Amino acid sequence: MKTKVLTITLSFLTLVAIAQKKEIRDAGKAIDKGSYAEAKTLLNQAEPNLSEVNSGYEEDFYLYKGQAYLGTGENTPVADLMTAAEAFKKAQELGSDEAADGLASLTNSLVQSAIKDQNAEKYDKAAEKLFAGYKLNNKDTLYLYYAASNSINAGDYDTALKYYEELKGLGYTGIETQYIAVNKETGEEEVMSKVQRDLMVKSGEYLNPEDRIVPSKEGEIAKNIALIYMDQGKNDKAIAAIDAAKLANPDDISLLQSEADLYYKMGDKEKYRALMEAIVEKDPNNPTLYYNLGVTSYEVGNVDAAINYYNKALELNPKLTEARLNIAAAILSGETAIVEQMNSLGLSKADAKKYDELAEQRKGLYKKALPYLEKVMENNPENLEAIRTTMNIYYQLGEAEKAAVLQEKLAQIQD
Repeated sequence: MKTKVLTITLSFLTLVAIAQKKEIRDAGKAIDKGSYAEAKTLLNQAEPNLSEVNSGYEEDFYLYKGQAYLGTGENTPVADLMTAAEAFKKAQELGSDEAADGLASLTNSLVQSAIKDQNAEKYDKAAEKLFAGYKLNNKDTLYLYYAASNSINAGDYDTALKYYEELKGLGYTGIETQYIAVNKETGEEEVMSKVQRDLMVKSGEYLNPEDRIVPSKEGEIAKNIALIYMDQGKNDKAIAAIDAAKLANPDDISLLQSEADLYYKMGDKEKYRALMEAIVEKDPNNPTLYYNLGVTSYEVGNVDAAINYYNKALELNPKLTEARLNIAAAILSGETAIVEQMNSLGLSKADAKKYDELAEQRKGLYKKALPYLEKVMENNPENLEAIRTTMNIYYQLGEAEKAAVLQEKLAQIQD
């Protein structure tokens, strides 16, 4: 009797294994037809007793599961992609060579979908997919970096901070070598692996090979961590984040700039100016630094210093329109005090004489500002701010014809 029962049980198990093998084989056929939902159903039926089949079928099961959950890779939910990833990894462990291709295809789908989301300003979805790409292979720290950046754009600062802190813990710098060549047909630069780039150049299809070093992102990361802490009202942590990064990279100008920006946002413009001057000593040929010093010098009331910084910026970059506009604005800012003095005068001869002197001083400011404004219009004929300010100056100087020309031009641009 015992033998009979055992025989029935064994027969039952054999039938189950046969059914599972058929379900797994049918799932593979469904995938070949693109019927991914059908494949999922068949695999779900086979999974509960998967241990009853041999390792060859188990390997196929996980491979097919990865393929079924990946689907076409277009608009596949992140949860399904992660299920596919785990299945591909299991198939790899069991010896599947195809699983590596599946993982590569899956990663590509995630990243391409994230790029589409980013371009559509769906930053939260882009961040989720990029983080999932990083979780597939924690060596792909660049995905974690971009996940943090998209979280910032989405306004999800808590998640961004978590990602940035993880990058810090990993010692991520973002420094890498890009292997670049110019596509002969399109004339566009393309980034490839070194082996691929060298082969394409050798084939004659690409030109001008270049190894380009991508600079460190530590300064940017430290800055963003600091700004998030500031947003949370944790200024001490913000300063500590910058200080820690500076200890490791004391000569990183981007870090020094981040520290200066931090103090600027905290309202400490004197500290900002001092830090900026220290940066200028390290990078004396950077026009943007001089321009920024001009802005803060003006804001703390040092107009002469602001004009000097703007002029220095223009020496290094003559096309810096904003610097010329700001010089004109700084010069014309002296008009307020003159007008107040004029309005305070009485009707005596002495006051009348003083009034005339002040009126000449006022005209002097206009004439001093004009060359900067006229140069802006020469370089940028439709700059509304320059046109409007110059027009008003011409009217004040009694040059009605020149003012009328600009007024007509202003009307044409605004129509």
